[in-house]
Amino acid sequence: MEENKKEMTDLELIQSYDGPPVRIMEVCGTHTHEIFKLGVRQILPEQVTLISGPGCPVCVTPVDFIDKAMYLALEKGVTVCTFGDLIRVPGTKGSLADARAKGGKVQMVYSPMDACDYAAEHPEEEVVFLSVGFETTTPASCLAAKKAMDQGLKNFSLLVANKTMPAAYQALKDSVDVYLYPGHVNAIMGTDVCEKLAEEGVSGVVTGFSAKQLLRAFATILREFPKGKPFFANCYQSVVKKNGSPGARRIMEEWMEDCDTQWRGLGVIPHSGLRLKEKYQAFDAEIKYQVPKMEGRINPACRCGEVLQGKCLPTDCKVFGTACNPQHPIGACMVSGEGACSAYYQYSLTK
Repeated sequence: MEENKKEMTDLELIQSYDGPPVRIMEVCGTHTHEIFKLGVRQILPEQVTLISGPGCPVCVTPVDFIDKAMYLALEKGVTVCTFGDLIRVPGTKGSLADARAKGGKVQMVYSPMDACDYAAEHPEEEVVFLSVGFETTTPASCLAAKKAMDQGLKNFSLLVANKTMPAAYQALKDSVDVYLYPGHVNAIMGTDVCEKLAEEGVSGVVTGFSAKQLLRAFATILREFPKGKPFFANCYQSVVKKNGSPGARRIMEEWMEDCDTQWRGLGVIPHSGLRLKEKYQAFDAEIKYQVPKMEGRINPACRCGEVLQGKCLPTDCKVFGTACNPQHPIGACMVSGEGACSAYYQYSLTK
């Protein structure tokens, strides 16, 4: 029987699965959307439960971060540079789109370097880049700050809310059986963390985003999970290497240090955040502009936190698709192009 299984294609192995129920968390928002778009959900056996995890950087950016960005734009007259999705994410009293409507200067950029270049081109403006995201985007923020330092720019800084995934994996491990690790994060960080997690009893598979790569990942999970032992497999070997990207890791280690940080809907996760090291605090907007401590308040109707922990589906939320929709989002998971609620709305509710 084992030999027959080895001869099966990935699709055949998936469709013939007769093992125990398994909860799989696709941590990355891009995985969530691709799984919907490619129709992978339709071929998975009924024993498989998919959970959309906290791997969308916009979705987990806390409310008080948006409040601080609005404070900089409206009270300090700073030009806030940010990725497009973040402009519509709700804070306590509105979004950055609302701040712009009130006269605040909010500039959409495609990279931290764009923000640095904007600061160089507009020396009369104070420019802050909203640095959010995981290990994938953090090196670029560090490089932008380094470029500003090398060029002697005094009008550029970062408002930092970068996060790292390992502590989140540990925090959510009781809600899942196997993680579908984000390929782009592991392309930076390598596989050491995932291998260590497997040694500690946390199973997972790293994969890419094509149909073939996703099928290989699910087939691997459904082959290994019934054996009852923690496992890790790299199903994205063309991109993910054991040591990841040493250069990207070096720039992060040079500029950043870990800290406890707030995740929208999840609370504070110890050692899951990043902040600029003391020697680079000249580029820390929170210190530079003496941003006061803020206690962000999430809309009580929003269940994004429960969605990101796998405690409910987006469609379980009473305002999903009605009061909360892509045109008028109540929660960050509906705003982001990688958000779980956005995926359910786009592929499930409307089609």
